[in-house]
Amino acid sequence: PPPSLLEKAEQVLAAFDGSHPRLSLTEVIRRSGLSRSSAHRILDQLVQLRWLDREGRDYRMGMRLLEHGGLAAHHNRLLRVALPRLDQLHQATGKPAQLFVLADTDVVCLERIGSFDDHALPTHVGARLPAHCTAAGKAILGFGDPADVERVLAAGLHPRTPRTVTSPFLFRTELAAVRADGIAYDREGTCQGLVSAAVPLRGAGRAIAAVSVASLGGHRALERLAPLLQSCARSIWAELYGRGRAARFAPPIEAPPATVPVPLDNMRRWAWPGSWM
Repeated sequence: PPPSLLEKAEQVLAAFDGSHPRLSLTEVIRRSGLSRSSAHRILDQLVQLRWLDREGRDYRMGMRLLEHGGLAAHHNRLLRVALPRLDQLHQATGKPAQLFVLADTDVVCLERIGSFDDHALPTHVGARLPAHCTAAGKAILGFGDPADVERVLAAGLHPRTPRTVTSPFLFRTELAAVRADGIAYDREGTCQGLVSAAVPLRGAGRAIAAVSVASLGGHRALERLAPLLQSCARSIWAELYGRGRAARFAPPIEAPPATVPVPLDNMRRWAWPGSWM
């Protein structure tokens, strides 16, 4: 079959490389193998989308394409750093551990470790879910850009289950609770019978992602896991942006006793090795 429009666009983009960062229309035709009319039409469309820039008679990679590439590189680094900590979180809690990022009005699952044998999770790597009904979405929005919250509200808080919060007032109230407590909950708002808890991945600024665990029990069963989630998020953040020692000497994630409340033990967690403490 003849190549599709996307395949032709890929042929045009593939014509550019490190040795040929700027190309004329004639050079694009020669390197891509496309006809003059097809190459010219696709080049014009890519310029309109900001995937390419035009300077006189030459074309070069545009900012939009660089933004996509930078985002992919950022997500790859985030995933590489988070993966061992997610595995520790899963081993410590016995529950599925997940990593989410915000994408417009949805959250996208970058990684999931663990599952339930008798219950299908609505998340898998690459899955998109409405941000307003997931714990991860609330965790990111609670510490995110206010414009993202308004975008979610403008799109509508559509119900997925009878327990999905669809009132803008109640949704804003939930986000205020997330900011106060540092943790978000999904109480069967995404899938009936499934609850989850999530904490934002952030420093002093806005959240860039969220770490979550899911359970088939009541949401109160997840409350005692809050210190483990927060420890996991701090460890990931320290390795991404903090000092190297903070990441290497981060305390391991340990499962809490079943019947004993888990102390936050904040002083032990943030004290630097070798300090007076």
